[in-house]
Amino acid sequence: MGLTKTESFTDQQNDLAGLAKAMAHPARVAILEHLLKVNACVCGDLVDELPLAQATVSQHLRELKAAGLIKGNIEGTSVCYCIDTDRWQSIRKRFLSLFDRCCEPDSSCC
Repeated sequence: MGLTKTESFTDQQNDLAGLAKAMAHPARVAILEHLLKVNACVCGDLVDELPLAQATVSQHLRELKAAGLIKGNIEGTSVCYCIDTDRWQSIRKRFLSLFDRCCEPDSSCC
């Protein structure tokens, strides 16, 4: 397997790619959508919302938390998750900044 050469890119480019990778699974998108919909910390009902095993949901939550998209608080024997709103706004601005660099819809490219 070859090297990814991530060191050839800026920290900002690597970070944005990492965020995109963290969101690049339909289960993670579903988790984010659910957390946005309920707008509260969610402890156990994520497994009821998804057609996945508890261990699989936990792995996806770990990925989202590592990317900073969600945060978790320990409450008793469970961990409750919610959107990290400050980080979410920062990520939103970064993606919008990238998308806003695009040309006008009328201009021809190819």
